[in-house]
Amino acid sequence: MSSEERHRIILNILENKGSVLVTELVSQFKVSEMTIRRDLVALERKRLLRRVHGGAVSDRGRSYEPPFLSRSTLGQAEKERIGKLAAELIHSGESIALDVGTTTLEVARSLVEKQNLTVITPCFPIASMLCDNHSIRLILTGGILRPTELSMIGHLAERVFEEFYVDKLILAAAGIDFETGLTEYNLEDTLVKRAMIRHAKQVILVADATKFNRVAFTAIAPVNVVNTVVTDRSIDPSTVAKLQELNIDVMLA
Repeated sequence: MSSEERHRIILNILENKGSVLVTELVSQFKVSEMTIRRDLVALERKRLLRRVHGGAVSDRGRSYEPPFLSRSTLGQAEKERIGKLAAELIHSGESIALDVGTTTLEVARSLVEKQNLTVITPCFPIASMLCDNHSIRLILTGGILRPTELSMIGHLAERVFEEFYVDKLILAAAGIDFETGLTEYNLEDTLVKRAMIRHAKQVILVADATKFNRVAFTAIAPVNVVNTVVTDRSIDPSTVAKLQELNIDVMLA
């Protein structure tokens, strides 16, 4: 297992439990104590956890959102596979809403060579990635810039999505829980996502397996607004079964 994959799992444990012991991680990953301590140091330098005697704790509440650039380095291989698979669901002539997120950015990367699309996004990195393809009609929403997320929020961003009806929405979420629903860190982002969902014919959720059974700060919508989930193969089979019970198609990258 790569260090990147261990980091992703460690952060998921902290998200759910709030703390973890070095000895627990040594046992789980079958690596040396020194390796785990290096992992914790690396994550602390990114301000993703706080080391304590014998382990680490999360000192972040549910409303804390790790910066876009920090998240983009976690689970990169899984996100790339998810992005490529989700892009296969998008066809020439369609209109697409692309949400903000590091996984939706990977979807955009796989759309660069696509032809005859209309893409609406509140995300600057996505717009920058697609702007050189002149066969894609690109609409970047207005609004208030969130510097750490490189995205647009506020009434103007919401209003843009109220003006259009798209074929497909590629949606991201901070947490996916069957009781709580889809959740996000930031209220303003959540309001934009709700507008996207209301005006999309089909909702495709892209999320790696660590996002499931997690609850963030603000509620976006029930899980059953989603038509298709694209995730990675480490997802728990029982979670896949629950999604399928809701008539949600599940694609494993």
